[in-house]
Amino acid sequence: MQRAVAVLLLALFVLPATAPFAAAQAWEEDGWLETSMAVERIEAGDEFGCYGMPGLSWANDPGAVATACREYLTARTPASSWGDAPVSLYTPSGLAATDHTLLGGLGFVVHGDDTGLATSAWHDADGVPSFEEDWYNLGRRGGSLEKEVADIDALEAELDAGGLVNMYWIGRVNDATIRHDGEVVDLLLAREDVWFTTWGEAWSTWAVSRCHEFSLEVDPENRRNVSFTLEDTVACGSSNPEAWKVPTTWRFLPPEGVAVTEVYLEGVPARNLTGERNTAAGARADGNETLLSLAVGQRMDLVLDAPVNRSDLDVLGMTEQWNGLGVAVTVAAHDTWDLFRWSKRFNDDPELRFTWLVIPRDADPEMPWLPWVGLLAAAGTVLAMRHLIRTDD
Repeated sequence: MQRAVAVLLLALFVLPATAPFAAAQAWEEDGWLETSMAVERIEAGDEFGCYGMPGLSWANDPGAVATACREYLTARTPASSWGDAPVSLYTPSGLAATDHTLLGGLGFVVHGDDTGLATSAWHDADGVPSFEEDWYNLGRRGGSLEKEVADIDALEAELDAGGLVNMYWIGRVNDATIRHDGEVVDLLLAREDVWFTTWGEAWSTWAVSRCHEFSLEVDPENRRNVSFTLEDTVACGSSNPEAWKVPTTWRFLPPEGVAVTEVYLEGVPARNLTGERNTAAGARADGNETLLSLAVGQRMDLVLDAPVNRSDLDVLGMTEQWNGLGVAVTVAAHDTWDLFRWSKRFNDDPELRFTWLVIPRDADPEMPWLPWVGLLAAAGTVLAMRHLIRTDD
């Protein structure tokens, strides 16, 4: 009898201790993240960020959630073609500002969306972020891609207003497939002023706008040749080390009556970006100006049709949106636990860009055996106490 009681008491200690561990491991990975499908999404320009981890609580330990999700993601895929480490993170409303600071310290610089903080970025067309903390509350603009939920008129108004329009998408809820609205996709693709981008690209572009240094030089041996370099400085690199080296766009203005005839990027003819709406390096004409899109550390060489002096030239600054477009659009795909099901319906829309916020699938969200652990513990405690009382008697 004493041996039976000892075994029972041991079970009372072991079961409650192992239950949280079992809960934390109760998930199934999305195998598509390690296939050519994920590679294709990366090569197309999409981004992978984090949504959460089953068995871990945002309220109890947001740092543990973010860290576990980051490890899950980075073990399977890079975050983007521009950088391996994820920078984008879903966070529920209600977390304290100190929690967001902690998450930012883990490398997640964009938190969204509508997190409830006082600081914010792009909740409307005037919500231009000024500080890193503003990106801890990225707004949701333009509505959803979901059929019967999307509002065409509201979306069009947001697009006309400009800035960053961050749309919402979720592919499935439990076992129900969510249909997307084809009219919304058609509207987006029909507009020539849209830059289709992702959270990390948009933030990295903003980081360059805050800190940059460039050089503009005329070749003294042939004054028709001009070089423009976006310098890679220690000061700017250390101010936002998480920033990816994405191409940003600069307005080059030659003297009146002088035209740019050729543009080279790192010694190779630059890509013509006329009509392009996805982030890339290259150049295009815009009236009398030439828009130069290049990453930090890159150099462009321009050939003019007449000799110039350095004092004749001007760089009018960086454009608000890449390639001088009018509005940036991101689509945040929430709760992505099956990349194949979430993404396959958009294979015919290659210009759309998604920020896939991934999470492993909860293998057994209810975990019905946990109540039995509590019942066993309660019953075992009663039996053990009765035995001890009888032994004392």
